[in-house]
Amino acid sequence: MRTAVKKSLLAIAVSSVIASPVVNATNGYFMHGVSTKEKGLAGAGAAYSQDAMASATNPAGMAFVGERFDVGLAIFSPSPRSYTVTGTRVDPNPPSVPFGTFINATPGEEVESDSDFFFIPHIGYNWQIDETTTVGVAVYGNGGMNTDYQASDTPGGAGTFNAGKTGVNLEQAFLNVSMSNKINDKHAIGASVLLVGQKFRADGLANFVGFSADPDNLSGSHDDIAIGVGLKFGYQGEVADGIRVGASYQSKVRMDEFDDYAGLFAGGGNFDIPATYTLGVAFDVGSSGMIVADLQEIKYSGVAAVSNPMSTLLGGCLPAGFPGNPGPGGAGPGCLGAADGGGFGWDDITIYKIGYQLESGDSTYRVGYSHAEQTIPESEVFFNILAPATVQDHITAGWTLRIGDNQEFNIAGMFAPNESVKGPNPLDGGAANGGTDIEIEMSQWEVQAGWAWKY
Repeated sequence: MRTAVKKSLLAIAVSSVIASPVVNATNGYFMHGVSTKEKGLAGAGAAYSQDAMASATNPAGMAFVGERFDVGLAIFSPSPRSYTVTGTRVDPNPPSVPFGTFINATPGEEVESDSDFFFIPHIGYNWQIDETTTVGVAVYGNGGMNTDYQASDTPGGAGTFNAGKTGVNLEQAFLNVSMSNKINDKHAIGASVLLVGQKFRADGLANFVGFSADPDNLSGSHDDIAIGVGLKFGYQGEVADGIRVGASYQSKVRMDEFDDYAGLFAGGGNFDIPATYTLGVAFDVGSSGMIVADLQEIKYSGVAAVSNPMSTLLGGCLPAGFPGNPGPGGAGPGCLGAADGGGFGWDDITIYKIGYQLESGDSTYRVGYSHAEQTIPESEVFFNILAPATVQDHITAGWTLRIGDNQEFNIAGMFAPNESVKGPNPLDGGAANGGTDIEIEMSQWEVQAGWAWKY
């Protein structure tokens, strides 16, 4: 009977990869955490794992959580996501500037994205194979981005880039199959195989065809799906009484190309998931408290579509219609979709996370704070209208209620204060040169709840 239940849970987990849309842009487009308990600690947990979702942070930690099943759901709201243009509004189609690539906006008026609420499920099971070995499976989202600017909110109803409704939608779902092994009672290592599916859609970019190496696959206004495989490795151990350390590395996840967007992303639609590194420490405070802290690095520079700056496009692409290029698409390595095509210009970021938890009777209380470096430079605000992942700080809290000997209820909340980035429009020189400046901004909140059974 118990074996049949486990098989059913595994089937649910696998099907969730396909059925669960995930849109969550916090640290760039990565989540600030996955496990409900870790989210209450601002995502910190590399050195101290507490549930069956721990493999998302450090697979070695699964050796210490025992046999258990966790399931939950988050309500996430990245609102507002918006842009504002200031300075002298330029005619979107002046004779000297083809393709209508200037931003269509009333100076000083904020344009907000629609689609303010997203539901993000997670599910995980950890099997205790013997005294030293566990096998786990976890399904979760670890990234995403969504913008949805209605054409009716722009002058003349033309749309942000004068091609109607404008925005992108990126969703990612991870199936993490992990194994951990205790070296001894206090130290463990672990590894995960990551099976990843991602979905992407772009609207309102048709006026960039003259800058695209593949203009037929630029702004499809429909979903394209890619799959990929990656690896994750970790160590976790107690190095002194009450002091634990942890480390994990997630490889770049090599994804299939988005063929329907081969004219948008550098390398013919390539959109891999960047590598990450995490170091953590946890130490007891008194008899019932604990402080946890993580240092995480996300290597966006390893993915050209995300990290290539717009200057690559402006300096390495001869647009269609210019002398020497009759079209219909752009010519040169910097064109959209080309080998060195222009992108969002994101920098690598380092994230600092710290949290405190206190045991009290049948309850555990958590608070946390994290700070990330800004991934969007001021020079890259133009394309990041589509992906305004500006937030840097996360304030979190959480609570666990133990129910009987083998069940618990977990809840966590997160608030990311509004953060903005302002810079010059590279197509008109910016306000300092008689053109326009662009300001993008975002704030967020999230509530996640889950239930767990321990066996």
